Parts: sequence; structure tokens; C-alpha cells
Amino acid sequence: MGQTIAIISALQQEQAGLLALMPGQQPERLAGREFWRGQLHGHQVIAVLSGIGKVAAATTTAVLMERFQPQQLIFTGVAGGIADGVAVGDIVVGSSYLQHDMDASPLFPRHELPGYGRSRLAADPALLALLQQAAEQAIAWLPQQLDPATRSAFGLHAPRVHAGKIITGDRFVATAAESHALRAELAAALAVDMESAAVAQVCHDYGVPFCAVRTISDRADDQAHVDFPAFLQQVARHYSGRMLEVALSLL
Repeated sequence: MGQTIAIISALQQEQAGLLALMPGQQPERLAGREFWRGQLHGHQVIAVLSGIGKVAAATTTAVLMERFQPQQLIFTGVAGGIADGVAVGDIVVGSSYLQHDMDASPLFPRHELPGYGRSRLAADPALLALLQQAAEQAIAWLPQQLDPATRSAFGLHAPRVHAGKIITGDRFVATAAESHALRAELAAALAVDMESAAVAQVCHDYGVPFCAVRTISDRADDQAHVDFPAFLQQVARHYSGRMLEVALSLL
């Protein structure tokens, strides 16, 4: 018997590929959000857009937990790459999550979550391994589905899969200086986004396995504001939909 899997995306373009795999579904509206319930590879799937930012993501996750009681939760979307060697079109599967703008010092060490005694929350190991496998399978297929001009524009010739730390904060990182500062402070971070660590915290509270998989849309630098929307429109939906289809077929 299949499981109940919740899948959160931040933006509509990121969710489109998944909904295309579950046609004819009707949404249930709660807390200003549409929760789409469907079937995929024998699993019950609840798909929802979180909106952008930590509060929106945490609210969405809490509603998911209370209303649908998912057995596992996956966050899929895009992120800015900040580590050397993490390029546009690569995929980062988060092994741990940290809020780079959390600072309750001097009461607590910088980045530590008050009351948790830690700054990082780990992904579920089994879900991490599953999404790495799905990403590796998907990435061999994905570039061939795009026209040559799109592949050339984004340099999507030999994309790679990375596993490591994703950092989250309530700002869109869009300057080389800010990206460099984050890299200097949090040297192990591979990518930066605005939701994953917040979702990880709620999943930790509810004891639900969680992992985020992010396609790199930009390098979180001075060109990020240009690269990000173009990548969403032309590439992101292909990546998210394919990875999720492969992951659920393996689950």
C-alpha cells in the first residue's frame, strides 16, 4: 500500500510539472492555499504552493501536518548556488538545513535555533538517499528535453547532483558581495533559498521525515534577478516534475 506524500513548492512554475502528472484533481482550499490531492505511482500525493519566505513555508507545512497527516514531506524548487562548483542547472539535495538570518545572540549562539540546542536540522537519511537517486536518474534525461538554445543560454550541458547543506533566509540573495559573505561565514553551504530550513523545523517538530531538492537557477550574484525568472519559465518545471515522478516510482 502506498504512502501519503506531501510535496511543497514555493512557486507555481515549480509545481506545474507535478500537477501535470495528476490531471483532473480538484483543490481543497485552506489558510488561503490550494491543496491538490492526487495519486502517483500508487501513493497519495498532496501538492501545495507555500509561497515565498520562511513564515509562508512554515504556515503551509503546519496546515499540511494537521489536515493531511503526511508520512513524508518533500520540498522541491529552485535555489541560488553559492559554493564553488555548484552551477546553474545542477541539483542540490539538502542533507541539512540552517537559517542564515537566525541570530538570537547574545542569548544563544548565532544561527542556533532557540530551544533546539542546534543550528542545523538534518534531512531524513532514507529520503535523502532516495532523492539523490532520483536526481541522478533525472539529470541524465532532463537536458535532452530542452531545445539547444535554452541549453546553451543556461550552460546546461553537463549538470551535476550535489548533496549538502542548504541555508535559508528571508531575503533574495542577489549580489556577489552578499553571496561571498554567506560563503565566508558558512563555508559548507551549497545553496541558498527562502523556505527549506523553515519547513525542516516544522517537520522536526511533528516527527515527519523531510528532504528538500533544489535546482540551481542562479549563482546568487549580481545577475540573479535576471537569471532567476528566465530559469523558472524555461527550465524549472521540467526538473521538478521529472525528479518527483522518478522519486515516487522508487519509493
